[in-house]
Amino acid sequence: MMSFEIISSKFFIKQLEEFDSKTKRLIHEKIQLIKENPYRNKKVHSKIFSRVFRVRLRIQGKEKRLIYVVLSPKIILACFIDRNKDYKDLEKYLKKI
Repeated sequence: MMSFEIISSKFFIKQLEEFDSKTKRLIHEKIQLIKENPYRNKKVHSKIFSRVFRVRLRIQGKEKRLIYVVLSPKIILACFIDRNKDYKDLEKYLKKI
């Protein structure tokens, strides 16, 4: 089994700092699952990268998505986006990687 290295973008880290400890624990658990099998989640279409995926999260009552890119052997945690409005900004966030 291939082992992946998790890398967080600066933007991801900045967003993560805004969450409370309970939310951070939930996110940490999701990241462990991603590390075990990065291809388990739904693929997201991107013009920049071919392997972009998202994890559904419910944070403080809001639907969020954790977006990550698989560039074997690395997994880059790109950003969190609001489910309802931020998909249009996704390419902008991915360009920051």
